[in-house]
Amino acid sequence: MPHHRPAPPPRADRHGRARGNRRGVRRTVLAAGVVGLLVAAGAACGDAGGLEGAGSTPTAVSPERLWPDLPPASSPAFDIDEVNTEVVKGVTVPGGAIRRVAPVEVVRREIAAHPDDYDGSTAPYRGTAARMPDCDGSGPERGRCPVLRAYYRDLTGDGRDELTLGFRLLPGELTAVRVYTVEKGRLVQIMGWEDAVSGVELAGRSLIIRSPSEVAGYEYRLQWTWDADQNAMLLTHDEMRRTGGRPHAPRPTRTPGATPAPSGTGTGSSSAATASPSPTGTAAVGGR
Repeated sequence: MPHHRPAPPPRADRHGRARGNRRGVRRTVLAAGVVGLLVAAGAACGDAGGLEGAGSTPTAVSPERLWPDLPPASSPAFDIDEVNTEVVKGVTVPGGAIRRVAPVEVVRREIAAHPDDYDGSTAPYRGTAARMPDCDGSGPERGRCPVLRAYYRDLTGDGRDELTLGFRLLPGELTAVRVYTVEKGRLVQIMGWEDAVSGVELAGRSLIIRSPSEVAGYEYRLQWTWDADQNAMLLTHDEMRRTGGRPHAPRPTRTPGATPAPSGTGTGSSSAATASPSPTGTAAVGGR
């Protein structure tokens, strides 16, 4: 026999006014409103501008925990350096104003700090170091200079701008993306990523990088957002998204709820696949 939860007591709305203390008046007003709507609906019969049903609403299905007896992991399987911060040595911040920091000089300091990546005929990014002299006089994003235009926006919420910087990792097709802030007069890198980039965006206080996927018609979308506890921008979203084309038709609705296979049966039992998530335009991925 189903159980019914008792009606909740009157509560206040967002302006602090009590609800539910004038039910009689509200019911009378509601009844009058319904009569008015019926009269209006009869008068507007045949009007092409009337409301139309949008079809049935899918039933919400709550998450279901699988393998509840599986011991939870206590440490990550891989160290992917989620918190990526470091002080940029040798770069001063005049008056604490990050806009007075030369982006080309910041890249030069990174190259000097990582000679194995940039110096020598076998270094993976030797082409970047070889083209840095082209930045002299021309500046970022001019000629053969590998340093891209710098962007400034408050990404930490402290009212001061951060520096978002990008530069090409040559001779390949990778792009390095960095975000810097100022802490106690020092330039500090609070985010770093290298990838084959198809687009970079600043959205609110987040940085978004879109990268090509090996799956045709899809791309990766990664988003970093400032985390005050870690004093860094953390990778908060890692998704695979469709880039366009004909959308997939929804799969037929199935009975919600994942049914575990009976103990001792093979993994190919059809009863273990009674629930399958409907495809959407976005598929979250845990790692790449």
